[in-house]
Amino acid sequence: METFHNFLTSLDGMLGGAWWFPYVLLGTGLFFTIYLKFPQIRYFKHAWKVVMGKYDKADAPGDTSHFRALTTALSGTVGTGNIGGVAFAIFLGGPAALFWMWATAFLGMTTKFVEVTLSHKYRDKTPDGTMAGGPMYYMDKRLNMKWLAVAFAVATVISSFGTGNLPQSNGIATSIEATFGFEPIIVGGVLGVLLALVILGGITRIAAVTAKVVPLMALIYLVGAVSVIFANLENVGPAFVSVFADVFTGSAATGGFLGATIAYAFNRGVNRGLFSNEAGQGSAPIAHAAAKTNEPVSEGMVSILEPFIDTIIICTLTGLVILSSGVWKEKHFNIFDRADMQIIAGSYVDTNEADRQQLYTYLNGLEGSQVTNYTGEIQVINGKAVNSGFTILNARSLAENVTFSSGEPEDTYNGILKVVDGNLVKDKIIVSGESLIHSASLTALAFTRGFFGNFGQYIVSIGLLLFAFSTAIAWSYYGDRAMTYLFGPRSVMPYRVVYVAGFVWAAVSDTTLVWALSAVAIVVMTLPNLFGIFLLRKEMKESVAKYWENFNKDHPS
Repeated sequence: METFHNFLTSLDGMLGGAWWFPYVLLGTGLFFTIYLKFPQIRYFKHAWKVVMGKYDKADAPGDTSHFRALTTALSGTVGTGNIGGVAFAIFLGGPAALFWMWATAFLGMTTKFVEVTLSHKYRDKTPDGTMAGGPMYYMDKRLNMKWLAVAFAVATVISSFGTGNLPQSNGIATSIEATFGFEPIIVGGVLGVLLALVILGGITRIAAVTAKVVPLMALIYLVGAVSVIFANLENVGPAFVSVFADVFTGSAATGGFLGATIAYAFNRGVNRGLFSNEAGQGSAPIAHAAAKTNEPVSEGMVSILEPFIDTIIICTLTGLVILSSGVWKEKHFNIFDRADMQIIAGSYVDTNEADRQQLYTYLNGLEGSQVTNYTGEIQVINGKAVNSGFTILNARSLAENVTFSSGEPEDTYNGILKVVDGNLVKDKIIVSGESLIHSASLTALAFTRGFFGNFGQYIVSIGLLLFAFSTAIAWSYYGDRAMTYLFGPRSVMPYRVVYVAGFVWAAVSDTTLVWALSAVAIVVMTLPNLFGIFLLRKEMKESVAKYWENFNKDHPS
């Protein structure tokens, strides 16, 4: 399994983690933005009118309203990426990463407009009477690329587990256990029952639930975020300045943060932007295909609002909370994850400018770094290292007040620990201390710096619960539409049963392998979809022109 995980990680490094992937993603969005003359700006007001039902027709084919299709798609995109993804991007690339998330969202508004319109245009009515759509349908029916459609559908099923199910369940269970003390298996079991009650009812019940959950979770999160922003109002201006000031220079070292290059901030910002709003991935068109309308372009316009709400509003709130509170550059006590920890040869301190420069070069993968991984021994007495010749890095920062424990954090370790190529050989050793933190833990800490004090962390936990649970609901629908395309409607119920079982299992399991598999599957969804919509660019332009021609006839000014 470790070999398979390493293979997937290497494959992701050549695909989604490669230098060219952000350029393909942003390049497609930029092309269509110019080609269609900035639809995300020109049609923005009209999109709100459509989603509020101003132009609805009662006899239009479909399963649900524009608003409910939007909230279903939003429930799939508004998830852990908005809470932990933004924090992770800032942790890796500094404030500039937030700018690139914005850029991804702005261009992604057009990408989503195109992919939803084309997918809606070629949707099918299944034998059970429900609508089924998504990129696999235009790939099959319009491009005559059955093999590409099958590859996309298979990747969607994999991603439904790897993106929408297992990591979401694991994240909820971990957060609830840390905040409220409930056992993960209990959390997984209760939420598994609730998930079954929702998704077994199909798109009608899914849309009804998400229409209530999405606005509620956004409101709760908004209140918590605003409380932090107003409590640190004097830092909001400098936070915005740092976002723009660092875009073309990279983020300088500050506090425990050792700095990031322009390329690093760009790559991580775009990568997290895609994870957050999924523009170009081809998942949201599956939800929008259920909307009641005869006009595919009108549903495409509704989807313009998704990246705006998801990234430009919610992710910006998260980013301002983290930056204005200052927690992103502070060291905090935490238990070190082995994946975040490196042991390097030599002694370094982050108050020394020469040391900081060497570590900056090392952490950003630049040429000329003299930092090497440590191989040797660490002698530990009463949990503390007593020999020298090495330095411990955790979460891209110099760790301080490090303690080694066995079994439980309070059981201090005594003895010799072997280190090979920067990694501890012994598994059952808990390493803790002060370092930077990231992901949802960083966001939770930032929320304690507002008017609600320590209670702010509960807002993040509740928000994470609602965000992640709604994501699991939406992705179950994406997966069952992909199964419908691959094997027909009879395959849906077995898929849903396995989906619920996986959700319960993941609450107490290590989902690292699934995350790695999902990272590859997301790219297998995204690249064919971007390729397909580019091939249909002329048809898209013609569809938009035809829509406005018909609209102006029906609604003369």
